[in-house]
Amino acid sequence: MNRPHRLRLILRDLATGAAFASMAVSGQLPVWTLGLVGVALLVALTGRRPFARMPRVTALLLVPVAGVLYLLVAGGQMDLVVAACAFAGLVASQRLLSETSPATDGQVLLAALLMIAGGAALSGELLFAVCLMAFAVLSSLAMGLAVVEAAVPVGEPLPVREVTRPLSRGIFVAVAGAVAFFVLFPRLNWNVGVRRAAPGLGVATSGFSDTVRLGGSGTLKSNPRVVLKAQLTPDPATEQLGSYWLGRTYDTFDGQEWSTIGAPNKRRRTRVTLRPGAEKQVYQRIELLPAYGSRTLIALETPSKLGNALAHTPTGNRRTTLQELGGDELRFVEEGLGYAYEVYSLPPGTDTAPGKLDQTEQDQLLAVPDNLDPRVTALARQVLGGEKDPLAAANKLASWLQSEYQYTLELGGDVADPLVEFLFVRKAGHCEHFATALTLMLRTQGIQARLATGFFGGERVGEEYLVRAGDAHAWTHVLVPERGFVTVDATPAAFRASQSLELLENLISVYEAIESAWRRSVVDYSFRDQMNLVRDMSRRQPSDPGEERSSRLPPARAWGMAALVGAGVYGVWTYLSRRKPRTKTLEATRFVDAVERQLATVGVRPRDGETLEDVSARLTREAHPLAPTVSPLTRRYLEARFGQRSLEVGEAARLLKELKRATETFQQQQQRTPKARAS
Repeated sequence: MNRPHRLRLILRDLATGAAFASMAVSGQLPVWTLGLVGVALLVALTGRRPFARMPRVTALLLVPVAGVLYLLVAGGQMDLVVAACAFAGLVASQRLLSETSPATDGQVLLAALLMIAGGAALSGELLFAVCLMAFAVLSSLAMGLAVVEAAVPVGEPLPVREVTRPLSRGIFVAVAGAVAFFVLFPRLNWNVGVRRAAPGLGVATSGFSDTVRLGGSGTLKSNPRVVLKAQLTPDPATEQLGSYWLGRTYDTFDGQEWSTIGAPNKRRRTRVTLRPGAEKQVYQRIELLPAYGSRTLIALETPSKLGNALAHTPTGNRRTTLQELGGDELRFVEEGLGYAYEVYSLPPGTDTAPGKLDQTEQDQLLAVPDNLDPRVTALARQVLGGEKDPLAAANKLASWLQSEYQYTLELGGDVADPLVEFLFVRKAGHCEHFATALTLMLRTQGIQARLATGFFGGERVGEEYLVRAGDAHAWTHVLVPERGFVTVDATPAAFRASQSLELLENLISVYEAIESAWRRSVVDYSFRDQMNLVRDMSRRQPSDPGEERSSRLPPARAWGMAALVGAGVYGVWTYLSRRKPRTKTLEATRFVDAVERQLATVGVRPRDGETLEDVSARLTREAHPLAPTVSPLTRRYLEARFGQRSLEVGEAARLLKELKRATETFQQQQQRTPKARAS
């Protein structure tokens, strides 16, 4: 048996690593599993197999590990699918570090295939697709080289370069066939088994708390991570939304932080109506991603009805109820990695009631801190110049703040009075400073207002709008008689949306677009999509409404499809004709047939199921006199058959002539041997 080729083992180990990565990208595997498998993979890639001398002992060590995983699952500390994936990774690691053999290779790749299935169950996201493709290519190359390695006679070098090209073409054809099978074969939606939510890589980057503390740097504004996706009906069809996404409001400021006095409603409901609806409401289908990191619902201003909520958990999607808190905040009752829900919001500019406010909450809209610096009141009075209309006064103050103060994310730590620091010392701050200044300056003049927080903007990618962590924003709600709360934003318009690097945003947008296509075309692809594909291909769309419908001619789309198919077939036929692979195959086949016939003249015939490679290997093991001649013949056959290195003109005849001389010499030796014994 030949010594295992180094390249083949590296390809096998890398394929196993890609399979494990398909599970690891979900972020659900225990950290200790990542460490153990990572170390095992690195050791294997160096060519060392420390478990080769004790395969049974190391295999027995997996038994207590399986027991521990079972206890974790039984105790509710680990999900069953996650435990199974972790154990598959450990099994693959043990096999990677064991002695190499055909049986071990098969076990390693089988464990890798199980890990691919585990990765599909854990997330099935775009990074999984990359790992899946890497596994398919690397494992196919490794298995192809294993077949060639077994066919090469002992002691002969493996023709890697000669077989790499045909192996690559075979892998391409296999992948293309798999894609065609996936598209055409009747199937269920992948979402029947896949878990749509995974923690992902990194911690959550945004969220809502019960308070908003004023001061500090606004580092969140530079974070490009996507925290929510939304589909809007009617769709504004714009590349950038100039919309406010409301999360919650705050009515109480103590000089340092904002809070809400409203008590939470203990009642839990599947649907919540915050205010009466109106005509032409904006429907939103929103998905909060794991990067969001909060249970607060987000909606376009001004939300009226919210419901049909799903919590994405590691074990699948499940219905969840909503709880109403103070400040118009709604929270999901159940913890989840992500959420999906539906919202109806009133169109911008719609007059509406202020919401469910009791007298205490209304009075709080005028409250200011006891230790408020009197300069704040004087400054507001000076800027307004006697303006009493709530909306006009708010707009006047907002315009003044935008013109007189600078926007910056570079601020120091906490200060004794952050509002005074912003208005009279630094004269620079981020959105929370602008919104706080506007809200309190209005209150000092007897105008009811509150602080609102959420997001601003939204970038269109495909059919969805993406909102980033850097889009987090704060603004002011002004209570206008007979109109309700009206949004007024004192932050300069250029700094309301994300302040992250444009290059990072573009890269993430491209990634999200590809992932959306992956979800739509692969993960969410179902039998209904197959039927729609067939219908769209055959549907006829008449350009003239008066066109005769009874025409029996095929539709124009069918003619176009037939032309494309015909052009494709012609192109493939032309390509194959130029390369003439059939001629090479026949030439190699005729050559091996002639070799086998010549060997048969001296009694050397293939046994059951043996090929020429097997015969050559057997002759070498038996130290047969014909082995030195048959081995190079076999190698040239393999190169001509699989390596696209065809036999040169006259080469086959020359090699067969050498074989004939060798067989004649062998016959003469066989004939002389009985005479010598007789004498």
